[in-house]
Amino acid sequence: MKFLNKLIPSSRCLVLVTLLSTVACNEILEENPYTTFTADYFKTSGGFRSAVVTGYAGMRFNYGPIGALDINVFGTDEWTNGDQAISSPLNVYNVSTSEGDLLTPWNNNFWHINTLNLIINLKPEELIDVREADRLAWVAEAHYLRAHYYYLLVTQFGAVPLDLGSGELQFNDLPTSAFNRLPVDDLLVKNYQAMIDDLTFAVENLPAKRPERAFSLSKSAALHLLAKVYLYRGYSAARQPSDFQNAYNTAIQLIDGKDTYGVALLENFADVFREGNDYNAEIMYAVERLPKNNTANEMIDPSTDFANKANMTNNMFNSNYQGPIFVFDPTTTPPSTQAYIDGRPLEYGRPLRRFAPTKWLFETAFADKKNDSRFDNSFRMVWYARSVSATPPATYVNRLNVIGLAIGDTAFYLTKTDREADSLKALTGVQKKKYRVFGPGEFYTNTNRTNLIYPSLKKFQSVQRANFQDASGRPLPVSRFAETYLLAAEAAMLLGQPGEAADLINVLKRRAAYRPGLTPEEIDNRYSAMEVTADDINIDFILDERTRELAGEHSRWPDLAARGKLLDRVPTRNVDAANIQPHHVLRPIPQSQLDRISDPDKAKYQNPLY
Repeated sequence: MKFLNKLIPSSRCLVLVTLLSTVACNEILEENPYTTFTADYFKTSGGFRSAVVTGYAGMRFNYGPIGALDINVFGTDEWTNGDQAISSPLNVYNVSTSEGDLLTPWNNNFWHINTLNLIINLKPEELIDVREADRLAWVAEAHYLRAHYYYLLVTQFGAVPLDLGSGELQFNDLPTSAFNRLPVDDLLVKNYQAMIDDLTFAVENLPAKRPERAFSLSKSAALHLLAKVYLYRGYSAARQPSDFQNAYNTAIQLIDGKDTYGVALLENFADVFREGNDYNAEIMYAVERLPKNNTANEMIDPSTDFANKANMTNNMFNSNYQGPIFVFDPTTTPPSTQAYIDGRPLEYGRPLRRFAPTKWLFETAFADKKNDSRFDNSFRMVWYARSVSATPPATYVNRLNVIGLAIGDTAFYLTKTDREADSLKALTGVQKKKYRVFGPGEFYTNTNRTNLIYPSLKKFQSVQRANFQDASGRPLPVSRFAETYLLAAEAAMLLGQPGEAADLINVLKRRAAYRPGLTPEEIDNRYSAMEVTADDINIDFILDERTRELAGEHSRWPDLAARGKLLDRVPTRNVDAANIQPHHVLRPIPQSQLDRISDPDKAKYQNPLY
């Protein structure tokens, strides 16, 4: 292995991506392409800031593209594969050391870490035209970003190198065939401490609040990730006695100081993900992109490129809404048919059918779909007659009219119970519904592929796209204030305070009871039906609550793995993942990495049983 090629860029080629001069959401990101660098460039104000911005931009590899989605969504209790990803290795746990999705973080995160190492370690006297106030703020951002890159690696692979060839957390510009991963147990301790140290520095030195219209880092994002890292370390082999207490204290600091840090829970869960409201106070950090600007988003071709930095979240959770058809002329041979939906309207995204909800998610996690608004606000269950064309084709409109439908009418509807579906289908005469109805028993599963239809996650809906093949240009939420309550509740439970945990979770339950148009009394009644007590609190309940709040938000696999719950929950809730084995709680070190190691005994660097 040569780190130079895969992990660490040389000083003459430090940053191979386009450098962006600003991360403000409401401006076109100005490109400043460079192909060669020396380390001296980063001692200038422009070079220093470019390195930080590149650290922001590199997060696009980890949030949005197909590889990043696969490693965080597949093989969990929440999601199984749709019909366009049958038997995905990560979902059925047939994971090899050459699994391409694992290269998404592995091939991209280390060289960003290396660049961040450089600017973090530059001394003030080495800098040319950098003001001290700017340096401190930029270094604080760099510390957060470095911790976040390591968090993404450690939660997938376990211990990963801190020494990239020139010492731990030092910049390296020379090729190396060493792989500094041993001893693994000691390194994991250092990994977690490095993340905690970085995030502590970030908390102390980042601004209290983020700007209203940009996801520049602030104390809230750092506190949130620090609480999570403490919690995860507490579950790990690197645990320290104070971890759960520190996780609780950190999360509570953010919750109690929400006004200071400029964060808040929104009244309506639906507003958190409403397109056009992306910079709301509940989202502390998101990976930014710009609508309809694939150049700024570092996209090659969104019609065919689902990897690299593409944000495909608005497409991968969709079922085949183009599939349901109706007969408009039964006299022909064969009868003439028409799809209910004409093409791929922007509001529905591309039906790439990669991730489908498990029966457990639909039937059990979201058993209460009346009192808890989060299911309806997370999943699409109804599709309307729409066309991809601004002016729908006359033939499509006329064929709709033949069966009594018009543009904008309900085209097909997924019911929440089979009984409801049977009742709607039984209507006759003038009462008969003209749209298609599918009950849960007809939803797609890997044992029932009659209909490629299932509830489709709509949190990441992206209408502001250049065309129906385009990727999303919306910011992709990473840290959300609602999760801070869940982290605090979990830490409280682990500290033997289930009553405190229930109180924190009930804050989210009360918000979940809210629906526009309900009276205060109706909201209170719905909340009372969901309110929990100390007796309800255990780790499985908290994981269920995380599903209800965070379904599809890029964290389920590491959430289960870190807590030691993959082996317990996945086989009983995702029948396609029945092959999971104990060693699958860590991903394999990629074979391409091991092939570059000069040490002939490569096996000692691999995770067990791969």
